[in-house]
Formats: sequence, structure tokens, C-alpha cells
Amino acid sequence: MQELTLIQKLIVWIPPVLLAITLHEVAHGWVALQFGDPTAKTLGRLSLNPLRHVDPIGTVLLPLVLFFLGGFIFGWAKPVPVDLSRVPRPRHAMVWVALAGPAANVAMALVWALLLKLGLTLAPVLGWAGLPLYYMGVAGISINVVLAALNLLPIPPLDGSKVLMGILPPRLAWRMARLEPYGMLIVLLLLALGWLPLLLGPIIHFLHLILSLLLGNA
Repeated sequence: MQELTLIQKLIVWIPPVLLAITLHEVAHGWVALQFGDPTAKTLGRLSLNPLRHVDPIGTVLLPLVLFFLGGFIFGWAKPVPVDLSRVPRPRHAMVWVALAGPAANVAMALVWALLLKLGLTLAPVLGWAGLPLYYMGVAGISINVVLAALNLLPIPPLDGSKVLMGILPPRLAWRMARLEPYGMLIVLLLLALGWLPLLLGPIIHFLHLILSLLLGNA
């Protein structure tokens, strides 16, 4: 995307980033609702309106800083509230509610990959008119794969930790839950030290492999 101007890059990146973060959170709330927890629905958080999910730091400031620094872009939204104490087998429900977010990102990456292919198909026919789909497809794949990979890390409060807490014996799960107040500081420290891309690399590679298999490119 080096050939794009700054304004063009922002236009290409903003819709995929907002969609990725919004649908990730809505997926958590929707799956919780299927298990019998209406908390997110009651609070109006099953909305596709990005403004209901925006976190000033995670949705706006951090992605913009990473964008201007030229690093890989990620962020987060305001977590959708769930109360799984209201449902039968809450630990079982927690696993599926947690997995819903990364699964939504993988599904969106697949949709963006299809749009990328469409853009490549239209470009020879329509010229520049096919390029926005191509560039937005590249951005959409990138942000969704990174978000899925990031959230699969077993660091509270990321989704991977919730999956692990739903599987571990209650005593170990409780110990992991105690790390939650420090989780995002740990993630930002890993980013500052340059270790976060190393941790995410294998997961990102695996997700790209899945996308290639689904699209018949492998």
C-alpha cells in the first residue's frame, strides 16, 4: 500500500478496523444470548453501530499510533458485558462465548479475501474502480487475522484466557483470572519489547493457511 496517500490509506483501513472490532464484540454478546444471558442485549450492545463499542484508547488512539508508526495494527473495543452466572454450566458457556470473537474475525477475514479476489477480477475491466476493493480486502484480512491471533493468546482478559479458564480446574482458573487487571499492560509491554509479533507470528501463519485452504489457494 506504499503507493497510496495518507488519506487513501485511512479510507482503506478505517472501515475494516471498525467492522472487525464491532462484530467481534457483538459475536460475544450474541453467543451469550444463545446460552440464556441477555445482558448485552438489554444494554443495547448487540448493535452494529460502532459508536456503541468504541473505546477511546483501544479503538482510536492505539490503532492510529500503530498506523503512523507503520507497525501491524490492532486494537480493542469496550468489552461487551456478559453475566454467565445466569446460565446453566457457565464455564462451558464461557468457552464458546470467548471463542465467538476470534471466530467472527476469521469469518470476516474470509469475506474480505473474497472481496479482494473480486477487486482483482474487476481491476482489468474497470481499471482503478476495482482497486478500492483490493486494498480494502488486504486491510480487512490483515486486521481480522491479527485480532483473531491476538485474542487467542492466553493472557487475561483476552479470549484465549477465557477459553483456558473454562477448561482448567477451578482453582487454576481463579489464579489466572487474578491477572486480568494487568493483562493489557502485559500486552503493551510485549509490544514495546518487540515480542508480541513473535508470539502472534505462528498463529497468524496458521490462520492464513486456513484462509488459503478455504479459498482453494493452497
